[in-house]
Amino acid sequence: MIVSPVFAGKRYAVLGLARSGLTAVATLVESGAHVMAWDSRDEARQQLCEWTDCGKVELADPVSADITGYDGVVVSPGIPLNRHPIAEAAERAGVPVIGDIELFAMARADLPAHRVVGITGTNGKSTTTSLVHHLLEVAGVPARVGGNIGVPVLGPKPLGEGGVYVLELSSYQIDITRSLGCEVAALLNITPDHLDRYDGFEAYAASKARLFEMQGRERNAVFGVGDKETRTIAHIEAARRAPGLVRFADGADLLDIQKEWPSLQGPHNLQNAAVAVAIVEALGVKKAQWRKGLRTFSGLPHRMERVAVANGVTYINDSKATNPASTAPAIAAFPPDPERRIHWILGGLPKGDNLDECVPFFGNIAAAYTIGDAGPLFAEILAPYTEVHRSEMMAEAIRQAMAAAKPGDVVMLSPACASFDQFRDYEARGQAFRQIVEALLEEQD
Repeated sequence: MIVSPVFAGKRYAVLGLARSGLTAVATLVESGAHVMAWDSRDEARQQLCEWTDCGKVELADPVSADITGYDGVVVSPGIPLNRHPIAEAAERAGVPVIGDIELFAMARADLPAHRVVGITGTNGKSTTTSLVHHLLEVAGVPARVGGNIGVPVLGPKPLGEGGVYVLELSSYQIDITRSLGCEVAALLNITPDHLDRYDGFEAYAASKARLFEMQGRERNAVFGVGDKETRTIAHIEAARRAPGLVRFADGADLLDIQKEWPSLQGPHNLQNAAVAVAIVEALGVKKAQWRKGLRTFSGLPHRMERVAVANGVTYINDSKATNPASTAPAIAAFPPDPERRIHWILGGLPKGDNLDECVPFFGNIAAAYTIGDAGPLFAEILAPYTEVHRSEMMAEAIRQAMAAAKPGDVVMLSPACASFDQFRDYEARGQAFRQIVEALLEEQD
């Protein structure tokens, strides 16, 4: 793991002991800090001894303990600071609330010479982060992903000299980061999401903008062009930096070669690829290298993942699409050829009461199969546009879609909803889709 003398002799509280929290505790303990740690779950607290010398950790809740004089409270990004008592407790004690990304930023001076890429946006972060990592590796540049993609940035040992840390950053992580000056920062898009954590959409957009405010004026920034909020931040940054350091990535120059990328189809992936290319070019990667990388990128599980092709029908797991804005590009990726060909499985726990972002692409839908809490609402919305099956459960939706699909059609799970009504998370939902598809196809053999 990453350790640093910058933490030696200091005192930190860590609240939330999932992967990033446990890694933060281990980093701080091994760096010589005094650490208080807490999680409301017994099993999480019990894992401490598997990660570090738990005899050196004070088990106490920083909400109620005396943290006066501490150097920071390290909180999980999942803790809602707008309503969790830790925010008030830390303010009362005069202690900054930070996250593991800030610990990494503080430790950077003690790491071998390296560069950092920070990627944020409402949709497409994980694909773009993984794609940048892949393009760098193809070009022979040592690289590692971390952050919101699920890999704690402090966990593995440091990269050697010349390495690049590619960080996926949620707004929650940016909120509790103070000094991360990325060599290259990128913003893909901003659409309404997570508004329960912010005082309106403008505050959510301002959170994304802080990634660029932490950069020096001499650093590179890359922006998508698909929404007004992203363009506004881009123009603000362009005004304070030298010409050429801000790049607008619309993908127009890549459109003719997108057919070469089997795992990067659709307008959303064109945008993701354009941002990734702009990032790696800023790091010195040449066109011949990134073009090869785009062709060989295999994609990510649960993001437009092709789980099977059988009898001329393609089955796609896009379980990561947890809101209508992230589903819209997926259904846009398969226009009629010449007839409508998408059998769309959607529903779950809704984040809103409409599918407005998807409406322009309803003409691509051969039939819809609604599931979960949102099923009845979505069925009513879609009924004027296409054939609708109120399937309720995933297995029934897949069975019905499989029976109706013809060669050339696409059976796609792209729920436009959170998973929590029927599944633990979007990964469990996507895994269920894959397993059911495989089982039903096996029955047909």
